[in-house]
Amino acid sequence: MNLALNGKVRDVRQCLQRSWSGSCFFSWLPRSEHAGSEAEQLLCRCSNLSHLQQTQGFMLTRALDKDDILLARFIYASASLGFPSFAYSIFIHNHRPSIYLYNNLIWALSSHNPTRAISLFNAIRLLGLRPDSYSFPFALKAVVSSSFLHVGHQIHSQAILSGFITHHTVLTSLIHMYSSCANVSSARKLFDAATFKHVSLWNAMLAGYAKVGDLSNARNLFESMPEKDRDVVSWTTLISAYTHTHSPHQAIMLFRTMLLHNVQPDKIAILAVLSACADLGALQLGMWIHSYIEKHKLPKIVSLYNSLLDMYAKSGDISKARQVFEGMERKTIITWTTMIAGLALHGMGKEALELFSCMEKAGVKPNEVTFITILSACSHVGLVELGRHYFTCMRSKYGIEPKIEHYGCMVDLLGRGGYLEEAKELVRLMPSEANAAVWGSLLAASNKYGDVALAAEALRHLSVMEPHNCGNYSLLSNTYSALGRWKEAGMVRKVMRDTRMEKVAGVSFIELNNTVYEFIAGDKLNIKFVDICHVLQSINGQLKMIDVDQEFKACSSMKQLKEMQDRVVQSGFHNTPLVVGKIIEFCAVSGHRDINYAVRVFDRIDKPDAFILNTMISVFDLVE
Repeated sequence: MNLALNGKVRDVRQCLQRSWSGSCFFSWLPRSEHAGSEAEQLLCRCSNLSHLQQTQGFMLTRALDKDDILLARFIYASASLGFPSFAYSIFIHNHRPSIYLYNNLIWALSSHNPTRAISLFNAIRLLGLRPDSYSFPFALKAVVSSSFLHVGHQIHSQAILSGFITHHTVLTSLIHMYSSCANVSSARKLFDAATFKHVSLWNAMLAGYAKVGDLSNARNLFESMPEKDRDVVSWTTLISAYTHTHSPHQAIMLFRTMLLHNVQPDKIAILAVLSACADLGALQLGMWIHSYIEKHKLPKIVSLYNSLLDMYAKSGDISKARQVFEGMERKTIITWTTMIAGLALHGMGKEALELFSCMEKAGVKPNEVTFITILSACSHVGLVELGRHYFTCMRSKYGIEPKIEHYGCMVDLLGRGGYLEEAKELVRLMPSEANAAVWGSLLAASNKYGDVALAAEALRHLSVMEPHNCGNYSLLSNTYSALGRWKEAGMVRKVMRDTRMEKVAGVSFIELNNTVYEFIAGDKLNIKFVDICHVLQSINGQLKMIDVDQEFKACSSMKQLKEMQDRVVQSGFHNTPLVVGKIIEFCAVSGHRDINYAVRVFDRIDKPDAFILNTMISVFDLVE
């Protein structure tokens, strides 16, 4: 192709016509009088640089190198396949490129070589051409890739001078550019100044707020948006924003509202809400989404089914997760890793390791995340030796350099297994400074095995990294207490009081009738706080009554029964139907037949229920 690039087009045409045979890339192409359509077919089939070069030669031999539309498509195809430099080399040998060609090349270079794309945009006017409504958005895309905000200001000024500032595509691109460069205030000024707000303008501003995590303004903007203008992009932008900012409850609520407005979710919306379902364990909604995917015959995109797999695993239905996994025709490394992580999460460490072996046999190369899940599985199962093996294989077999997350898994594995000295040595040999997760694993291990010195050392590091985490201090205090060192335990507790450490309130979720409810420990503002407390007391009582029932069954004499009754009185359960019934029943069936004692117990009940009455009647029947 050197002849073509040097401008000797006639020579290259003759050379190519002499050298090509039926074995070339386009030998399959049927002969046609319309060479342009043949070239378009070739471009559609290109998949590598060799194909592009042969297609270029085909165009040269048929004098198609002057066709701007074909050249633009050629540039687009080259960039799409990842060869923007080749696209540029074709462009520069066109002596009089049109604005159409310029726009295509600016777009092609905007992601891979934004500096050159911006230079091309600036060259348009120097050549006497006038940028159009496509030139500005493509150039602004290059600004976003490079984060050159000052260049964005210049293009903004040119858009005003050229009269394109009112065009909604240009205005939308400017808002996107300012938002991407962390200048949301300028984006909002442009938005507010727009006389006609196209839906793309609203969505760009929504995305801008979402990008910087300003969900308050994003929600306010969404609510002020005309309802008729809200499309699936508008809803999805906000749903995704809630998911990415760890607000799954709000994401699910908004998704339900979207369905009530008869807006059909797209793939991105479904991916976002599946992630929220996984975070909350909203299995019922996740299953509904699965059925929605099947019912509407959405394309079986791997990422979609990976999300389904993750949702089922994190929502407690590992069998359904395996069913989704087995049904996937194409499995990526993310698919395998997600399934392995799901099995490990459910305590199925051996199954996780077996699946890893299957993955290796299938020729799928593990990545960094895969090894995190594998080492975690070894830790949960207690396979220390196997964990050491996989940790070594990372570097020796797969060329993956262990990161701090992998060291953290190994420290946890060794700590759980009681290899505290080896765990300490591994922390010392780590290529980077140990983080809170690593020291936290050591603290937990030292608490388990009563190593006070190691616990104190771990807490010393954690007090700097996580000064307000009271859980770390509680672990050290518990370690001292377990060894009977009450003075040291009291000192740790005193530090917690003096620094006014507060325990982070626990949060739990429950899904009932397709609605997710959130419970926060000690949340007295909840309108059903009193009812919740009554239910919790009832549950605790029922759990204790299970133990009471077992103790009654173990009684073999009236003396033991009365001792048991005294303990029950102290616990506050002496007047419950189960306890009274058990006492009466024991009096009747025991060898002592102490009916008088049974009657005295019965008389203490103000309003005996059917269970107690029936039990008492049975006693008299036995006596008779």
